[in-house]
Amino acid sequence: LSRGRFSIVKKCIHKATRKDVAVKFVSKKMKKKEQAAHEAALLQHLQHPQYITLHDTYESPTSYILILELMDDGRLLDYLMNHDELMEEKVAFYIRDIMEALQYLHNCRVAHLDIKPENLLIDLRIPVPRVKLIDLEDAVQISGHFHIHHLLGNPEFAAPEVIQGIPVSLGTDIWSIGVLTYVMLSGVSPFLDESKEETCINVCRVDFSFPHEYFCGVSNAARDFINVILQEDFRRRPTAATCLQHPWLQP
Repeated sequence: LSRGRFSIVKKCIHKATRKDVAVKFVSKKMKKKEQAAHEAALLQHLQHPQYITLHDTYESPTSYILILELMDDGRLLDYLMNHDELMEEKVAFYIRDIMEALQYLHNCRVAHLDIKPENLLIDLRIPVPRVKLIDLEDAVQISGHFHIHHLLGNPEFAAPEVIQGIPVSLGTDIWSIGVLTYVMLSGVSPFLDESKEETCINVCRVDFSFPHEYFCGVSNAARDFINVILQEDFRRRPTAATCLQHPWLQP
């Protein structure tokens, strides 16, 4: 189903229930047991329809294994593109949906720290499709302790503090939502450049604009939503609850 930096997810049949499930194999070579247990504990704690259910955990000689709810309707962005639904009204609907999932997570004082299109799945089993936020490998509890999140992958959706190696916050996720909104509205990325280094420089400088060729039909309210979020200083970024009050996200 998918492959990450330290894991692979496969579709399997649960022998006890004969139901299809998603099985995440986390490499013991790449992750310590407490790191895999951390993700499992978070999934057990989160009781919200926009997060996948953890059914069970196992261990093999080579992997830590998480038995998860199967989500095989695909990624949100692929669904919208395949159905030609990347209209602004639809984008606002799903950004609000994602923000509601994030608000729940942040109310638990947990930062996801890896929000990107690959980690947003669509659930079509219900009358009104909803987004499921997956992959809590990098998620951390935000408390009085400072946590520095090291950039391991593509910096495209990473906040300046991640690239600069300074402590992250719940606002780190908000930045990623701003980048995601830009991408969904325009089909292009605000900071992505020819190299990883150039992309990092663009992010840290907050060097982006709204080119007419990509944003000619996008409302001022949507642009304002992005501008309000993409603040270099995480303390100036709105909370998830405040974002949900923005005029652009009102039904």
